[in-house]
Parts: sequence; C-alpha cells; structure tokens
Amino acid sequence: MRQVIKCGHLFDVNEKRFREQANVYIEGNEIVKVEYGAAGPEEGWEVVDLSGKYVMPGFIDCHVHLIMNGEPDGTASMSAATDGDMAFKAYVYAMRDLEAGFTSLRDEGSTGFADIALRNMIENGTVKGPRIFCSGMPLGTTGGHADGHFNPYITGRTSMGLIVDGPDAGRAAARENFKRGADQIKLMATGGVMSVGDDPGAPEFTVEEMKAICDEAKRKGKLTSAHTHGTLGIKWAVEAGIDTIEHGTMLDEEGLKMMVDAGTWLVPTLCAPYNIMRHGVEAGIPQEMVDKCAMVADRHKKSTRMAYEGGVKIAFGTDTGTPFSTHGSQALEFELLVDDGFAPEDAILSATKSAAKMLRWDHKVGAVEAGKLADLVAVDTDPIADIRALQKVTFVMKDGEIFKNR
Repeated sequence: MRQVIKCGHLFDVNEKRFREQANVYIEGNEIVKVEYGAAGPEEGWEVVDLSGKYVMPGFIDCHVHLIMNGEPDGTASMSAATDGDMAFKAYVYAMRDLEAGFTSLRDEGSTGFADIALRNMIENGTVKGPRIFCSGMPLGTTGGHADGHFNPYITGRTSMGLIVDGPDAGRAAARENFKRGADQIKLMATGGVMSVGDDPGAPEFTVEEMKAICDEAKRKGKLTSAHTHGTLGIKWAVEAGIDTIEHGTMLDEEGLKMMVDAGTWLVPTLCAPYNIMRHGVEAGIPQEMVDKCAMVADRHKKSTRMAYEGGVKIAFGTDTGTPFSTHGSQALEFELLVDDGFAPEDAILSATKSAAKMLRWDHKVGAVEAGKLADLVAVDTDPIADIRALQKVTFVMKDGEIFKNR
C-alpha cells in the first residue's frame, strides 16, 4: 500500500519542535519520504488527512508488565493463573497500550515467558499488536523482590522470577532466558515496593553476581536492566555494567556522576508510586506496599529531577501493570515528568528518539523520517502547550497499519 499522511504539525525529534505542513510518504510499513511545506500530496497515493492534528513518532514505553493490569495486589492473582492465562491477558493489555499510542513496549519481566510468546505471535503475524522488547523471567535472589513467600510445603514454581544466588547461578539463569528468546536480562538489584519482607533501600545482588550476569549479556550483544531503589544498589549496578537503571529512586550525586560517566540510562517510572499513593490501602493495596511506597515517593521525584538536570540519559517508562497503573493509561507519565521539571519537548523525546536509542532500535523507530518504520501517533491539540493532550491520542499507526483514527 502507498499512503501519504498529511500532517498539520509534525514533531521533529532533532529540532525538538513541531514543524508545519508535512507530508509523510509510506510504502508498505516503511517511511520513504518526508516533505515539509509541500502544497499537496503527490497523486497516486492514498491520503490520510491529519491536517488538523499534531503528529509524532509512535511512543515507546520502556517499562511495562504485560501480565498485570493495575490490580491492587497483582501477585495474588498470579498464584492461580496458568501461563496460558497470562499470555491471553498480555495480548489484551498490549492492544490497549497500542491504542493509547504506544507502538513499542519493553516488558520488564513476565512469568512463564508470556512476553516472549506474545512477541513471537505478533512477529509471525498470528495476532496484531505493538512490537515488544522482552526480558523473559526476571532474575532475583532468595527472599528478594522476585521471590515468592509461600509456606515451604508448597513446591513447584512459586516465584515471579528465576531465583539465583552466586555468579554461576546468575550466568545460568541469563542463558536460560536467552535460550527462550529474551532480548535482555532484567535483574532485581534492590528490594521493592510490591514484594513481601524486603527493604526497597537494601541491595540484594552483589556486584560480583550482577557483573557475571552483565558479562553474559554483553557477550551475546544483549542489554541488561536493573530494578533499583536504594542508593547503594544503584551504584553497584552501574559498577557491574548494567545498561539501564529502572526507578533510580534514591539516586545521589555520586551515583549520578557514575551513571553519566558510564553512559547508563535511567527509566524513572513516576506513574507507579503516584498511583499507589493516590489510591492507597482503601482501594485494596496491601498496607506493606503503601508504607514502603510512602518511604520513597518524594525521594523518587527529587532523584528524577536531579538526573534530568544532571545530564543522565533518560528513557520513558511507567511500570504499567503495578497497582492502579493500567494498560492504556500510561501517558500520565508525560504529565508527571513535566510536573517534575522536564520540558514538554524532552518528555516527548524520552518516549521517542531517546527510548529508541536506549533499546538500540533507533535504526527503525523513534523518528518520522525516511527509512524508519511507519509508526505514528497524533493528538488534536498542542502537547507542548499542554502535555495532557498526550492522554487523548486520536490516531495510531504501527508498521503502516492504522489502528485508531477518530
């Protein structure tokens, strides 16, 4: 199919601004030409008229959990679900993200390799959906953020992740994930909010354990990401060679410098604590989760602002799937970033050009330009003037196929 998208305003990721009157020419799933200021589309192309809209590259959410959808206690529902249940849910939730403008997702950990199963079905054409960058099952330590806490007489797979202790076990678990088709390794470097009996500020993996995992990924040309709240856990993860810090809740000046020097990325996920604190115990979120979140929520915002102002590379991510962070609603993160001091243009860049670069997908997505895949989203009003406009996406195209046009 030969299409031309007639754009009233098109976001240029290199100039960080909307440019007026652009025609985007698409053959199949690829952008072949972008013309600015043209009088009208060339003949012989099917015209999609977005002349009254603000058009951007498809958004990329670099931190979602496709097997959860904002349940007050998501881990409780997983205890009775089969891998098949998880895969079907993941498909439904991924489509909600796509219709909200997120044409690419990075899943940050799924039980039973549900993220990989869905990605494979999308790529071979069995179902439609966003493109997915997969972690497989996250790696955690005994008693840590990815571990389960059933009574000892309950056996079988009782944790969300692959539980490893020691460098050799870490290497073996990474290899298992790569064997199943993972694009990266996700590891739990510190305690968490959505887990029992651990401390968000305390490290869980040692530097040696994380380095063994990171080295294994690097040998295969793969990425690594680390769930990190505590200050020391952030620094240890950077020292071990991690590629992306997730949350980065208690970042300090020394950790910031380490991240800048190493080129480590930050994925802030401000949505997660915002929604937990907004809804609270009254909505059914376990008391321990709310208490732990209250300990770190304000520090999280300060750390994100410090990272932005200090020159850390930042990519958009939401932790969608955690309590009351539902799939399809994650554009709230744009508003939270701007409230935390981001320029609206930089918030948009974090979900387009920057996110694509972090995932090493910048050769195919993250910008509207010739040679890139035809992923576009549009809204009706100027998001630079009011970033909340991005919560009302009215047009979505992924790989040249229109999924929403209202």
